[in-house]
Amino acid sequence: MKIDFTGRNFTVSPAIKKHITEQLRKIDTVLHEANRAHVILSVEKHHRHVAEIVVHWNDRALTSKADTTDMYIASTQAIEKIRTQAVKLKGRIIDRKQAAKSTSKVAPSPEPPVKPDTPAPRIIRSRKHPVKPMTAEEASLILAEVNDPFVVFQNIDNGRVSIIFKRKDGNFGLVEA
Repeated sequence: MKIDFTGRNFTVSPAIKKHITEQLRKIDTVLHEANRAHVILSVEKHHRHVAEIVVHWNDRALTSKADTTDMYIASTQAIEKIRTQAVKLKGRIIDRKQAAKSTSKVAPSPEPPVKPDTPAPRIIRSRKHPVKPMTAEEASLILAEVNDPFVVFQNIDNGRVSIIFKRKDGNFGLVEA
């Protein structure tokens, strides 16, 4: 991990660099491939020491800021905040991966189940119907007397072959060919 130090109103000593580098190595165990870190150390009014740390990891930037009266304590607190963020973020990533559906459940099966081929419907001759010339009214009287669901006849009015059948509502239907 590459660490950049910036001092504002403060000269960064080699001892503080060493202290922060050792502390950041502890975070490196959590964030294995952290690219770089930027440490900003500053001294403000009334002996206020501020440590701000930005760690770049996997296209994310973890930031923390701590201020106390001692620079070592401020940097340690800021690094501890970064470590907490890193553990939390890594836990979310692991939970999301573990909660994901397995590919065997999401992906379709390689071969669709084979359905047995159903044979095409067959035409079965049951009987022959004689075609007699009559009117539609005569055919309806014949249909009322027999148990057949329909009667085939030749309509005298127009000379066409017609079918009269019983409807579910009790009436008769007429089909002309």
